[in-house]
Amino acid sequence: MNQPVTSESYAAQLRRLAELTTKVGEQRAEAHTWYERQCAAADRAVADAAGQVRRAEEELIAAREQQEMVDAEVAHLWQQLRQRLGGGARRLGGPPAPAGGAAADPVLLLSRARDLLDRTGQPGELPGSVNPLLALCGVTGALLAYALGVAARALGVSYGGDLAVGMPVLALVVTLLGPLIGLVPARLLADRRHAVLGPRPIIVVLGAGLLTTALLLVLGR
Repeated sequence: MNQPVTSESYAAQLRRLAELTTKVGEQRAEAHTWYERQCAAADRAVADAAGQVRRAEEELIAAREQQEMVDAEVAHLWQQLRQRLGGGARRLGGPPAPAGGAAADPVLLLSRARDLLDRTGQPGELPGSVNPLLALCGVTGALLAYALGVAARALGVSYGGDLAVGMPVLALVVTLLGPLIGLVPARLLADRRHAVLGPRPIIVVLGAGLLTTALLLVLGR
């Protein structure tokens, strides 16, 4: 038969049970705390990963947009270069492929290429070596105008009447415009050399034309 349990032993068992219950509660609370911390850490990691993915997607979209912009600008600049080169552009083919491992900013490189293309495309001043040709333009214009004046005077003499009075005046006006006529071939010369007809070439043309006109008027008296 079972022996009866004394009150002291029963009380000890109750204390032991209470201690175990308290310890189990503490361990359970500690486990809940650890679980909540792990869940919070996992949530933060997921949120960080989602943020990184979102930023990576935004960077990818921005990179694609920049690539499209760069490709379009390269094609535009390449077309301008082909137009500048004219017939010699056939050997160029299409735009060059991107250089592998390039770390420079493509926008900066395109800006430099655009500036270089703009500088090379701007017409310059006619060189001093063409001054004889410019002077010849002025002389030719003066001779042509003087010849037209002579023809106008001859026409007035042949028809007589009012023409005999008006044609000499018209002939003088045409003769005096001779130096300006020389600017027409000078402009064509500048266009062929892809240059501007600046002040110096204009002075050379007008000076030669005025000198020729003055000599013709003096000799024609």
